[in-house]
Formats: sequence, structure tokens, C-alpha cells
Amino acid sequence: MRCYLWSLVGVLLVATPLDAQGLREKIAELFIFTAGQDPLFLGGTAGSDSATALHADHFIPSAVADNGTLISFISNAIGQNVANLPVSATSGGSTFRFEGGVPVPTSGSPGSVFGERAQTLGKGRVFVGANVNRLHFETLRGVSLNDVQVVFTHENVTGPACDSLVGASCTPYGVPTHENDVIDVNLSFDIDMTVTSFFLSYGLLDRVDIGVVLPIVSTSLHGTSDAQIVPFGGPPVQHFFGGTPTNPVLTTLRSVDGSATGIGDIATRVKVNLSRTDRTSFSVLGDVRFPTGSEDDLLGSGHVAARALAVLSARFGAFAPHANIGYLYRSGSFQNNAVLATVGFDHVMAPWATMAVDVVSELQVGESKLALPGPVTYEKPFRRTISVTNIPTERDDLINGSFGFKFTTHAGITLVGNTLWPLNRGGLRPNVLWTAGLEYNF
Repeated sequence: MRCYLWSLVGVLLVATPLDAQGLREKIAELFIFTAGQDPLFLGGTAGSDSATALHADHFIPSAVADNGTLISFISNAIGQNVANLPVSATSGGSTFRFEGGVPVPTSGSPGSVFGERAQTLGKGRVFVGANVNRLHFETLRGVSLNDVQVVFTHENVTGPACDSLVGASCTPYGVPTHENDVIDVNLSFDIDMTVTSFFLSYGLLDRVDIGVVLPIVSTSLHGTSDAQIVPFGGPPVQHFFGGTPTNPVLTTLRSVDGSATGIGDIATRVKVNLSRTDRTSFSVLGDVRFPTGSEDDLLGSGHVAARALAVLSARFGAFAPHANIGYLYRSGSFQNNAVLATVGFDHVMAPWATMAVDVVSELQVGESKLALPGPVTYEKPFRRTISVTNIPTERDDLINGSFGFKFTTHAGITLVGNTLWPLNRGGLRPNVLWTAGLEYNF
């Protein structure tokens, strides 16, 4: 036992994050149309005559906060989802209690995959394993990642200089007329993630388990942006990527590629059994995820997260239902806390095969901190309102169905195969999350 513990401690001590490759920054690069400049700076306009050059930075997000929120929303939606991936249950295989120093089995199956059961391992017993989670993100709040549309609007320029130039008040949005110009951007993202988790639980006492999870995360990103300036009036235009006001270049295409691999957010866990009978068992579980993964490389959330669960299990022969309910706290300014609820069962189909089924939910608390800008209303030359994105404003509740099997070998090693399917459209989601793993209990 000491050998296993010291080996794990050694891994944690020597492991260091890889050099940042800036995957988060690469998302912002999709909006940089002129090398070395801020997102949405119009290099073509800047290189024209002095009067037109004044318009080069009127779309920069620092000047128009709502536009900048769109870029921030997409970056944070991708970055925080590595922290949403479930980790393996804290116990598996046979669990025991001790009566007069003699171990007595408290479970009849190797347990579920992601749902927690209330039984503890038993004093001195060890549960170790590893699993690989593979996913390809497909949708953001139900919108295909191949068809994310955003519209960047012009800054509302006001002041005496503008009034004098136009010969009228520039206070109404849409005066002068070129304030009605917009930049339409069609985005496409191809995001793959593989999380290999190594986990260990130890029966510190008969009713107390402690554990740790070490994830290794690999993320790859390919993104493209197809941008088009839509002038409100005819030539000469005031905003363009290249060319001249009378012969402007109004479209451009950007693409980015990157990948990163490193340690994700390490988790520590403790489970305490409060009551148990031959039929039922009740425990409380707490775990903390530390921000050890690189936030810049989309390997971690960048913030501490803590979870508390109440766990109820029952056993009816080969059928073992369980229910978990709890609360998830996230310290990040763009991350919501959540109420957690999981219900499911594992069923022994044969001495060597167990089926595990769960509904795993994470229900957002409060209004989403990943806020999108609202519609933009123009006053001139006529009143109208436009939507700035096709991403809907809605809660990022996550409800998933988990379905898998555990197969016990003659050597005592348990083979795990599982799929996790989204049952709603909130948040950034794959079509399916695949899991394969090994578990061993001794």
C-alpha cells in the first residue's frame, strides 16, 4: 500500500504543466484581421487616406464592450468545459465492512461508472484505476460549432468634432450613416479532447475513504472565421479590409490550429459512511478540484471547484439503485455554481458482467455568468433592431444519460466501457462521450 501511495505522491510532485501554447488566445486570433493589431482592427481602412483612417478602430472590442463580450463568451464556454467532464466513481469492485476483524461484503457488484454509491471500501482496502474519456464538441447551446454566427456593430461616435463634420448631432445611433456598417463573422470550430484519468481511493477507516484523481488532458483546436463587412450605403465606403474606398475588399478568411497536452485539474476526495444496513446505505462525499491545469491551453478551468454530495444506495439482490444530490461551487467569475443530481442503478447480469445506467445532471444556479450582449437598436436613418449572434440566451443546464458495462476478469481486473449522451442542449456539448477504463480493488 505504501508503495502505491508514494508512487502517486511522486507523480504529483514532479508533474509540471507544459509550456503554454495559448489555445485560448488562438480563439481571439480568429478576429484579428491585421497582423499585430487588436481584434477587429481594419488594416485596409488604416492604410487609406487620413480621413478614412480614423475609422480603422471603430469595431475594436475595447471601444465597444458588447462586441468584446462575444469573444469572451466563446473563449470561456470552451475553457470551462474541461471542468464539466465527470470523473470515475470513488469506489468499485467489492466493498466490505469488518465485524470482529472479519471482512463482510457490502456490495454484490463492481458498481456504477459515474454515479456514486454509499458503500465504502473497508479499512486498508485500495481501489485503483484509469480511464480514457474521448469527445468531440459539436454544439454550443444547441448551435452547431460549424455554424456560429456573430455580428459586430460599430461604435456610436459622438462629440463636437463629429457634430461639426456631419452638420448634425451624432448622438443618435446611426449618425453618421456609416455607423450602420456591420461585420458579419461566420465561425467554425473543430475541438477534440481526450482526458486520461488515474485515480486511487484508500479505505482510511472502515467508514471513511480518501482518494485522488490525476487527469492528463489533451486538447486540439482548429477554427476558421469568414468575415464580411456589410456597408449600409454605397461607395465610397468607410470600412474595408483592403483596397480603396471606391474599390474595397470586404471579405477575409482566418484560420487557426493548435494543440496542447498536460496535467488537468487534480481532484482530492473523501467519503464518509453515516449509516448502513443489509439493504441500504447512506454516505456524504466531498471533493475539491484544484486549478493545476493550464487555463490558457484549455487544459483546466483556472479556478477551484468544490463538490458536496449526499449519497443513498440500496441493494435488492442483483439490482442496486443509487441516488446522489449535492451542490457544486465554482470560484471563477465566469462560472456558475450548480445543483447536482444523479439517479441510476447497476445490475449484475452475470458473475462477470454488470450493466450500469445513470442520468447525470448539473443544474445551473442563478443567471448565466456567460452573458451574451443583447440586440442592438439603431435610431437612424430609421429605427430597427438586429441580433448580434445566433447563440441563444438560455441556461446552461447539463443533463446526460450514462450507459455502460463492467466486465470482471479472472485476474480480478475490471474492464469498463461507457457512453455518456446529452439529453438537453445547454452549454458546450459533444454528441457522445466515450469512456474505456481499467479498475482493480484489493
